[in-house]
Amino acid sequence: MRTIAEINDKITSNRALVLTAEELKARVAENGVTKTAKEVDVVTTGTFEPMESSGAIINLGHTDPPIKIRRCWLDGVPTYSGFGAVDLYLGASCPVEEVDGEEVRERGGGHVIEDLIAGKPIQVRAQGQVTDCYPRASFETTITRETINQFYLFNPRNLYQNFIVGVNGGDRPLFTYLGPLQPRLGNAVYSNPGAISPLLNDPDLQLIGIGTRIFLGGGIGYIAWEGTQHFPLQKRLPNRTPIGPAATLALIGDAKQMDARWVRGCYFKSYGPSLMLGVGVPLPVLNEEVVAKCAVTDKDLVAPIVDFSIPRRVRPTFGLVSYAQLKSGRITIEDKTVRVAPLASMFLSKQVAQELKQWIESGKFTLTEPVAQLPTERSFLPQDRWTEF
Repeated sequence: MRTIAEINDKITSNRALVLTAEELKARVAENGVTKTAKEVDVVTTGTFEPMESSGAIINLGHTDPPIKIRRCWLDGVPTYSGFGAVDLYLGASCPVEEVDGEEVRERGGGHVIEDLIAGKPIQVRAQGQVTDCYPRASFETTITRETINQFYLFNPRNLYQNFIVGVNGGDRPLFTYLGPLQPRLGNAVYSNPGAISPLLNDPDLQLIGIGTRIFLGGGIGYIAWEGTQHFPLQKRLPNRTPIGPAATLALIGDAKQMDARWVRGCYFKSYGPSLMLGVGVPLPVLNEEVVAKCAVTDKDLVAPIVDFSIPRRVRPTFGLVSYAQLKSGRITIEDKTVRVAPLASMFLSKQVAQELKQWIESGKFTLTEPVAQLPTERSFLPQDRWTEF
């Protein structure tokens, strides 16, 4: 048995043994769970994948005379401005609006966030609500991350514990949040990186919670809350990993400290913009059970194959497939061989875990005790009562 305080003491004195999830699985295969648990102090996990339920809080600073912003665009992307006078929320998946009759570019909030992190200038156009204390009606300027007060990511839903495999059993191409799906089962796309993914190595959320320090976009971030659509009651295999979308996390971190290498705007054809984000989670090895769960491999993890050609909330599936099969590049659906590709970058997901490992080994990153556990009994409530207008 170890405590986080004991592990942190070893980190600060450069005595901690830190392994990436991939390295940990290899060591368990060679030495077994018990010996590995005695030797290893921290396991680092990582992913680099689209996380469209992300965004940035920005405080511009007050103008003279002051303005109470009620409509605002950053490089043509609308921001939400319905709270403090110069507070904005820039959603990663918000598309750029048509500007002066020009066609909408394949660009959105994720690209603006990436550019701000990279230090590039961003054009601001704002309209205000004129009041006695905020007499200014409009404002235009150029900002960078150095000329604004606050710039931090606050992401309502990141790090799905598992996700789906998308296919198209119809007769026309479909353009989805997984990218293009070709008709008649022409391809399959999955998003989660599998056995190296953070939450599949801590299936019951026993090692993390509110306040857990993480790697977020190349800087230090924290778990702020459960994520939206958090569904820990998803059906699970005997190894406790879920068979489909389950737990999610809300994350927060100072974007001024992030690196554009790990925060990249992206665009899905005929669907819209999103954000590719690198997230790494350290898992403290408190006991043997931690190592046993982190030893899970791609052949032990499954995801459902979902047919997007049925335009309903609950779509038919073609059963479950293992991540080992997905990563082979081919799966079989109804006796047909189907090509498979990941949305997550396996290479960069591993690099996230490796970089977090180096941070811990150098003593610049220590672990935190959660201030509260994440809920494990949350239901998933759909909106089935609706009226057509």
